[in-house]
Amino acid sequence: MVGLVNADLIVRARGLRNPGGDPLAATTLAIRGDRIVAMGGDEILREYAAAHTRIEKIDGVVLPGLVDIHTHPVWGSIERGTSLDLDRIGTLGELLAATGERIDQLGTRDWITGFNLDVNLFDGQPSGQILGERFPGVKISYMTADAHALVVSPAVIAHLGITGREQFADASRIHTDAQGAPTGYIVELQAMDLVMAHYPDLPIEQAADHVLAELSQMASCGLTGVHALDFAEPSEAVYKYLDDRGLLPLKVRCSPLIPADSGPEAWERAVEQQALGGRRWQVAGVKFMLDGTADNGSAWFAHPDCYGQNTDSLWRNPEAYRRAIAYFSARGIPTATHAIGDAAVAYALDAIEAAGPVAGGAHRIEHLESIGDQLLPRFAQLGVIASVQPVHGIRLTSPDGSDNWSVRLGSERSAHGWRTRDLLRAKAPLALGSDWPIGAADPRIALADAQLRRPVEQPGAMPLHLEQALTAAEAYHAMTSVPALAAGQEGGGILAPGACADLTIFARDPLSLEPRAQAANPVLATIVDGQLEDHRCDAPGNGS
Repeated sequence: MVGLVNADLIVRARGLRNPGGDPLAATTLAIRGDRIVAMGGDEILREYAAAHTRIEKIDGVVLPGLVDIHTHPVWGSIERGTSLDLDRIGTLGELLAATGERIDQLGTRDWITGFNLDVNLFDGQPSGQILGERFPGVKISYMTADAHALVVSPAVIAHLGITGREQFADASRIHTDAQGAPTGYIVELQAMDLVMAHYPDLPIEQAADHVLAELSQMASCGLTGVHALDFAEPSEAVYKYLDDRGLLPLKVRCSPLIPADSGPEAWERAVEQQALGGRRWQVAGVKFMLDGTADNGSAWFAHPDCYGQNTDSLWRNPEAYRRAIAYFSARGIPTATHAIGDAAVAYALDAIEAAGPVAGGAHRIEHLESIGDQLLPRFAQLGVIASVQPVHGIRLTSPDGSDNWSVRLGSERSAHGWRTRDLLRAKAPLALGSDWPIGAADPRIALADAQLRRPVEQPGAMPLHLEQALTAAEAYHAMTSVPALAAGQEGGGILAPGACADLTIFARDPLSLEPRAQAANPVLATIVDGQLEDHRCDAPGNGS
């Protein structure tokens, strides 16, 4: 008998699973449009199949679709597509060798750009002088691994006429030496824009190709959606270009950045942008940068680091941030605030408490790299999502405390880094993300790292605060149900009739695997808004 609701797609699998619960007593689900309409056994075929119904048998386990709640798809893809990846560079000698090879490839007239530069390569504060000594006259600009600073050659300083006396609306700065001359170390976004605005422009087709390549890889690793915490040019043009051609392989939820110390004119523009979107992308929310990064000394902690830094807000007038939070909350627009230091997190929580909740989602605080016990319960009390990237600590610091982050903050604050277990104990809604391209694009790596508190591919590595490790169910819940909460989808991120049909189908049940096996668990398919994308040709491992 044909049911009252005919399905567009029926998936027959080995099993269905929600994180945090036992395997479901169902192997088949029916989808109509973008919604799950029924789950069960063979009776689903009899009751929901029609002549037009696509029926897929996939020998895998279906979970709610994975969502990376913190990414930067457009600038990250363009960086990766056009710049030198410095991730594996371990010494200044290796950096110079890689730079020389890049110059041989491109020539001295081109900009030489790169990303993932490790500040620990330098003995003390980073400087571009060594680049000028080895490659005089060549314009070289390397972004640090935290994406909050540039190290540039003297040729860049000369070409752009940078003096070191430039003034910025936020706490950005250009470091100078004892004589007042720029060293080539340029910290935070407004100062970085002085340089990056002069990078060669890409035709929109090339930019879109870079973005499509990266998003397709993410989809093949199990992601059905990402939250893009930026919306700078050429984001709108790229998303529209791909979506109009039916090429976006996953959903993209964008939050434009509200400039530090901005006022109502900039805020009104961000409100207008909330109307932008397409089939698989939308602007829905705004992003704030309340502080910078601990590595650069630009985070906001209650007490100085060992160099007397990390004591200030990125907003020169934090009260303006508080007014902005209230402005967007009053209009039902959810906010995401980058707050790394304990003082920044406390200030953000105070501002959110004063502004009140929003109907269009949930307020979020991003990173919260080191916080004290007194802040933990406030996330649950206020319904604020703690959006944490433990891959940062696991892959960008050293468990022995010898790295720049740990040295700056000292042993007590380092021990309070990336407190995922403590946040869950305090009943905080915890979300996991990558901050891609800073963290790994493959969500299976982030999920495994969060359980092991070490790089999953390094079984002999010392874990970073193992007491903060998550279970598999907790980790997967943090990349399914909690991102749905952030997007205002109450009860979303689950398998149930009426739920959104965004699904990830694994070869094996990841909740029954140890973390190393999870990271290599092939993704057989993803379903986005009820549309199935078969990844079985990529298995095993999906190239990750």
